[in-house]
Amino acid sequence: MVPDLDLLVIGDANPDLVLTGDVEPAFGQVERLVDGVHLTLGGSAAIAATAASRLGLRTALCAVTGDDPFGRFVREQVAARGVDVTGVVIEPDRATGLTVVLSRPADRAILTSLGAIGDLAVEAIDRRLLDRARHVHVGSYFLQPRLAEGLPGLFERVHGRGGTTSLDPNWDPAERWDGGIHDALRHTDVFLPNAAEATRITGVDAVEEAARRLAAETSLVVVKAGSDGALAANHDGISRATAQGIEVIDTTGSGDAFDAGFLASWLADEPLERSLAIANACGALATRALGGVDGQPTMEEAVALVDRPAG
Repeated sequence: MVPDLDLLVIGDANPDLVLTGDVEPAFGQVERLVDGVHLTLGGSAAIAATAASRLGLRTALCAVTGDDPFGRFVREQVAARGVDVTGVVIEPDRATGLTVVLSRPADRAILTSLGAIGDLAVEAIDRRLLDRARHVHVGSYFLQPRLAEGLPGLFERVHGRGGTTSLDPNWDPAERWDGGIHDALRHTDVFLPNAAEATRITGVDAVEEAARRLAAETSLVVVKAGSDGALAANHDGISRATAQGIEVIDTTGSGDAFDAGFLASWLADEPLERSLAIANACGALATRALGGVDGQPTMEEAVALVDRPAG
């Protein structure tokens, strides 16, 4: 089968309820007022899929939602952004996951009710979509133990018909930082942790050393480092890209937009340094609006930011 999808994204899809202002909770029945509440699309995989579609990639999503208002909201939001949702499984007896984001301009706290998020298993993934995609990306590894169990075999299938793979681990709520991820890395072409995730998975404090150790397990490691930019490690060594300066409204979803930008450039066979720069630009531009999807850039916007004159 000739691939007619650029990207299949597999993982979590849920609404995000983003609270802004004085979001530090106080127990003891203390009531505080926040500045605003914004209901938007969430889930690392869903945000990455919509970001990739915005960049021009032909994209599909595999996830699990419930047959409830939140599930319908998720499916409608993803489809409205040009992503194929035929691979989204609807579980009538399960609740759709939900995340509450306590957002500050430079940081956020995240509270998630898993619901159906953890129900996704390899057996539920639409094989027709899997075989149609040039590249398969998995988000939120640690939230989906059933998917994690079969991921090495799934990635082997993708490689067997000439496709490529990537993985974003996201945070491990259990903070064990394993769950079979090292087995999955042996079948992963691009690993996309942030700096905190990379250091915790490897057990070393220095980000560059963590990247080098991870690169010994997989082909390419790309580490998101926020205001410090990003770095990539492979058999050729370390490459770096500086962060793009932009006024930050909300960092929710910026790492997922980074993933989409990197993959769009990498799949276009652009040099590694260019792919890092495009990824940084996509991550930065995604912070210009509240929530994970409303600030997502087009490729033209990302390129303009990368190529703007210095000064």
